[in-house]
Amino acid sequence: MSLVGLVLVPWASPSAERRLTSCAAPAIAGGGGRGGVGRKHVERLLSSLHSIPGDEDSPAAVDRLVRKFLLSCSKPAARVALSMYRRITGASWFRWNAKIAASVVPLLDAMGLYAEAEGLMCEADSRLKVRELVVFYCDLIEAYAKRGMREKVFEVRARLLVRGIPAGKGAYESTVKALCLLGFPGEAEVILRDMEASGLRASPFDYRLIVQSYGRLGMLSEMRRVVGFMLDSGLSVDTICANMILSCYGDGGQLTEMVTWLRQMRDSNVPFSIRTCNSVLNSCPGLSSMLRDHQTRPLTLKKLMEMLEEEGCGNEETSLVQELVSSNVLLQTLDWSPSEGKLDLHGYHLCSAFLAVLLWIEELKARLLDRGAEGKVIPRQISIICGSGKHSNTMGESPVKRLVSVSLFHLGSPLRIDRKNVGRLIAGGTAVRDWLLKMEGS
Repeated sequence: MSLVGLVLVPWASPSAERRLTSCAAPAIAGGGGRGGVGRKHVERLLSSLHSIPGDEDSPAAVDRLVRKFLLSCSKPAARVALSMYRRITGASWFRWNAKIAASVVPLLDAMGLYAEAEGLMCEADSRLKVRELVVFYCDLIEAYAKRGMREKVFEVRARLLVRGIPAGKGAYESTVKALCLLGFPGEAEVILRDMEASGLRASPFDYRLIVQSYGRLGMLSEMRRVVGFMLDSGLSVDTICANMILSCYGDGGQLTEMVTWLRQMRDSNVPFSIRTCNSVLNSCPGLSSMLRDHQTRPLTLKKLMEMLEEEGCGNEETSLVQELVSSNVLLQTLDWSPSEGKLDLHGYHLCSAFLAVLLWIEELKARLLDRGAEGKVIPRQISIICGSGKHSNTMGESPVKRLVSVSLFHLGSPLRIDRKNVGRLIAGGTAVRDWLLKMEGS
């Protein structure tokens, strides 16, 4: 099995795993020191490799893991990564691979090992055919950009031309991506124009990178200008691109622009997504402040809208919330069947989850208390999936679960944490209906 060009034969064999571990062990041992960052980084890699099943797809999976390992190495871990790589290259089962080499070259340069970096690049020049070499250099351009090495990006691109290899679409796109990663959208735009002038058509992804890079730098007028070029080129703005633009407006506190952009999305039939809601609601300071105090937090949609107006949050913030409420996007993860009515809040940020729960309560009233609709079926159970905090900054603690459970507790909800799944709140359908009836009568 390949290990990003390092082949273990076969991966399912315990002896193959022992060979990798024996090669990596000296690197792990040498990665100690004050922080031990390198050791942990390598141990995580070995643990991930161990969990990969031994099937026909496993070589590609291992390739991705090791390349990701090398690309993500921080400075404390870089020396350990190089030590591990050198040990593995000396193994009898090692096979040279272009992708791993493209990840290693910037590490060598960052460590000041320029001769070794040049040697690895020359090895690529001699080993690879023209088409493979272009892919290698494209990977190398992006790897240098991820480490903030701008000069090297242009050096690699120039190296392509010196070798007489034409700058194809892949090389152009990699350079555009690299410059955007480095925060040089103007230079990326020049490369994009060169690409189009050479007869190659830019993709929506190329434009999105430049749009996002301008937006992150706060250059919103330039961002809008590039969006205009994109539309003039016959490319449409999709949900992903629209969300990027919303996020950039939000970072700049441009709520009025966000309202305008949401309405343009709606009028152009560009679908909203949960990420749309997260980008918009995270930018609403009034709503965010309401969530900090559970004693004064509004617990109905009507009360929320009243508080937004009363507390001087501005027409823009109220309009943003109204746009999302009217789209019903926040309830797109609501599943309804005779067995269960389930709202899944995975992917929701705090403000989005809170607004979704308020809308969920209104939806439950419509579904369970509408006496005019015959044949209404009450699900056996009602649940909200909040997650257990596996991806939280504080391990094992879910901010969304805490927000939802506290809010429902203050409303007297019968939903409680499920014993079988700590990331889920659950109650019987009839109990939820009785709770809603009590709320209506109070």
